[in-house]
Amino acid sequence: MGTDKVAHRPSALKQTNKPHKTGSHRSKGAISAQTCGKTSTKAASKKLRKEQGKEVRRLQNKQLREKKREEVFARKRNLCGSLAPPILITIVPLQEDFDIKKVLSLLTECDETAYICHSPQGITHISIPRFKQRLSILVPPIGNTFATLDAIKVSTTVLFVTSVVDINNSYRSDIIDDWGREIFESSIAQGLPTSIVAVTGLETIPLKKRHEIKQQTQDIITKLIPDEKIIPLDKQTDALNLLRKAGNQKQKNIIFRTKRPYLLAEKVKYTSDNDDSNNGTLEISGYVRGMPLSVNGLIHIPGFGDYQMSQIDKLNDPYPLDKSNKSTTNDVHMKDLNDDQKVLDIADPNKQESLEMENVSDPMDAEQTWPDELDMAEAGPLKKDKKILKVVPKGTSEYQASWIPDEDGVEIEDDDDDYDDNNSQDGRMSIIEEQDEDTDDDEGDNDNDEFETMTVSEAPPDEQRYDQEIDFYEEREAIAKLKEAKLDEQYPDEIDTPQDQLAKIRFQKYRGLESFRTSPWDPKENLPFDYSRIFQFQNFDRTRRRVFKEIDNKHADDDDDKYAKHGMYITIHVKNVKQELFNAFCTLNERPLIVFGLLLNEQKMSLLNVTLKRTMTNDEPIKSKERLIFQCGFRRFSTCPVFSQHTSLKKHKYVRYFQNDDTVVASMYGQIIYPPCQVLCYKENKDGSLNLIAKGNVLSADPNRLLIKRVVLSGHPFKVNKHSAVIRFMFFNRDDINAFKPVKLRTKYGRRGHIKEPLGTHGHMKCVFDGQLKSQDTVHMNLYKRVYPKWTYEPCLLTNETTDHSTMET
Repeated sequence: MGTDKVAHRPSALKQTNKPHKTGSHRSKGAISAQTCGKTSTKAASKKLRKEQGKEVRRLQNKQLREKKREEVFARKRNLCGSLAPPILITIVPLQEDFDIKKVLSLLTECDETAYICHSPQGITHISIPRFKQRLSILVPPIGNTFATLDAIKVSTTVLFVTSVVDINNSYRSDIIDDWGREIFESSIAQGLPTSIVAVTGLETIPLKKRHEIKQQTQDIITKLIPDEKIIPLDKQTDALNLLRKAGNQKQKNIIFRTKRPYLLAEKVKYTSDNDDSNNGTLEISGYVRGMPLSVNGLIHIPGFGDYQMSQIDKLNDPYPLDKSNKSTTNDVHMKDLNDDQKVLDIADPNKQESLEMENVSDPMDAEQTWPDELDMAEAGPLKKDKKILKVVPKGTSEYQASWIPDEDGVEIEDDDDDYDDNNSQDGRMSIIEEQDEDTDDDEGDNDNDEFETMTVSEAPPDEQRYDQEIDFYEEREAIAKLKEAKLDEQYPDEIDTPQDQLAKIRFQKYRGLESFRTSPWDPKENLPFDYSRIFQFQNFDRTRRRVFKEIDNKHADDDDDKYAKHGMYITIHVKNVKQELFNAFCTLNERPLIVFGLLLNEQKMSLLNVTLKRTMTNDEPIKSKERLIFQCGFRRFSTCPVFSQHTSLKKHKYVRYFQNDDTVVASMYGQIIYPPCQVLCYKENKDGSLNLIAKGNVLSADPNRLLIKRVVLSGHPFKVNKHSAVIRFMFFNRDDINAFKPVKLRTKYGRRGHIKEPLGTHGHMKCVFDGQLKSQDTVHMNLYKRVYPKWTYEPCLLTNETTDHSTMET
């Protein structure tokens, strides 16, 4: 007789143990269940390494060592080999009254076998056969900060020189003056290459005090450049040791220049296209450094702008190391190098990159409509400026005519033709007033010859009073600015609700957010018209990596003969250069001319974001949308940036003032430049001098960065109950309370609430909170809106610089 099998069922009293707690990490079983038996590449390589024999691992390590050694040798050959350009040394004195000619004579006379020559741009070339090295010495004008920074950008080594004695051979304690500290800080902020610090005058100090003074100098230098040892420079042996050290030093990489081709002009020649044209061709000769240069690419010349090239010529090296090529003259520009000139490549119009900066916007895109003649007629005539016509004696100036009472004149209005429809770069319309020279013959017959009619403005400026009180106005503005900055630091974003205007009209562009961090905000919502003029990347970081990878592949391709490679002496033909720019460059005193090659899309405009950190030597309050001068790598331009907090959120709060010890992000319209790239920020004073106020790095070129401006409306408890309170002074109208009723309320002590109903007609309202308020608490309402920078971009060209910017104060 068979029996049926019954499955075992546990009873209700069966013991159930707790599962093992793995903590925050996953257990081995969970990992194996997710990977489904797959192993990582790292784990497989470790397993394979264990299976390899000892001899195989030894050979692999040997190959890695040989590869690294070959890379080191390649860098050394690239620095001082026969195919490498000369080592460029820029001499920068740390004292404005330093005698630079004495140092230059020591360096040129330290070796009798050296071959010395000079280029037309004032560069001294030294070829030392005993060292198998070539060096070029550049001395920028002392006191000109921008010229010195341009020279440091392309230098291999920077030689800082200072003296411990003055002109009378007496000891001086200030081995670094204001100019020296300023150029030190600026050069380190923009990226300092390999540096050497030399001290002169130690031989004139008594032997007993020499070691003490040298140690004091070393302590000062160590604070500025750690691990930098000073070397004396008083004898020819010291100069010879300095040149040997410059050729054997380990070089520092400055990424923004190692990713681009660049050169220092050894010879410059300008040829006008024709007699009537203002444009011409600028021929620049020099050594190519960095990445290969293509004739179809674009170049940037500081002070000139972005340009295209028409041709690249390859020339024989005019400063050879071989002594047999030594000429009887020291000036190489006296040689005729045209016989050795070879056309390397000619630009192809189909492959050449365009100079287009702005995007061509469609006025009809996104349903944008522009007023036509009918709309202008319906809108009515424009508001006209009133003027007064007065009869004054002949020869009377406008200032003298302003003292005549206005009742004696006749009011007239300007014609519509006096308005200029073109907007200036700061967003304001520029109005040009022209005086009508044509008068009616009838009026001329009736008036006496001793009188004439003069049109003067209704409120002419009092120039004498303005000149007398300009310092007072400046001080008053500075005091008001300091008070506003201090108030914004103590009570950020708090403003008073206007009593003469409805709050729902005053803050109609603002909105309330449930959470600033998590609430959504569409980055494509209500964009300004200027956004149609800029370019945007789908993924900026991915594009930057792709561009850098392409330039690295171009550098590795040594078979292409059309590229001007590192170490070649070439002549580039820059087309469509304005003659006024070249004339302005010729008037400058020994200013170096440098050329940088642009990467893909670096000539186009976008929304540039840079991180800035205030300097320790400047505590002046900087307001958002204030005009500043920026140096981003090889570019210099002026603009009015918008500051925001540097956070990792999707929304970034707008900052009204750039406070001390803060790190902010400055957003502005500017030409694209790929990071990493150092940024210097200056503020121009009324006397033309510049202050270095901040330094930082390029962050991105992202127009989708949300800059959110916050406004905080504050109110005070009038009557406090257990869970409700009567709040006053936040609004002064019943309609405003109903309009802002959906917005959440927050208090200084952390309570949350909302508006329940208005009380009366004078702005009192009943609010409900999650707890009882304290009598000293303050109720806040946060409102937000998105802000955009204004189109105020202006490149710093040689013709539009109001000053030489030769002095800067920190």
